[in-house]
Amino acid sequence: MSPLARVLEALLFASDKPLSASECVKYLRGAVESAPENELVAALAKEKSEAVVQAMQELRDEYEQQKRGFFLMENAAGWKVVTSPDAVAWVRQLFPENRPARLSPSALETLAIVAYRQPLTRADIEAVRGVNVDGVMQTLLERGVIRITGRAEVPGRPLLYGTTEFFLEHFGLRTLDELPNCAELRRVELPVAAKDAEQPVLPLQEAGETDAETELVDSAKEEPA
Repeated sequence: MSPLARVLEALLFASDKPLSASECVKYLRGAVESAPENELVAALAKEKSEAVVQAMQELRDEYEQQKRGFFLMENAAGWKVVTSPDAVAWVRQLFPENRPARLSPSALETLAIVAYRQPLTRADIEAVRGVNVDGVMQTLLERGVIRITGRAEVPGRPLLYGTTEFFLEHFGLRTLDELPNCAELRRVELPVAAKDAEQPVLPLQEAGETDAETELVDSAKEEPA
């Protein structure tokens, strides 16, 4: 194992979140301040993102070859060490209170529609599913797997929805292009909501728009660019 890979392994072990290549480079350079006389520290401070990615791949391959109880996974947020699926039955006992709540089949179906066809409106989702999705959309918003991305430029200006970075991290994806059969499913023609089906904007909030959704839109407007 190279010195760079060893240092990155230590960073991944100590970090409670995924680390991107650019973050790792920042930490490599920042170490010079605390150990200016250390030759290894000075040498690693010169490494660039490409070398970090190569070292991460070296670690990943080594873990796979050794059949360790963990492996290195890359997602949209960066790299992180996760336990092997084969060890779930044992590891789960360490966190009995953190059992993830499962999404219902209807929620998963709705999430799939958003993931493959985003951005789209609630009315468009209902046109595909054929049922009201108000409750399901609220659940997905609360779980943090979808978000409001803006408003459609149609009468009534309904909200548009898309997936979040947490969605990518949760499903182990780096980009949406890694979704199964992504290119094929994006080309499939789906029903869309009739233009006159959208309601006009009311003085305080859009017809059919929940209070939580209105708060999310307002907070997004207040965020700095």
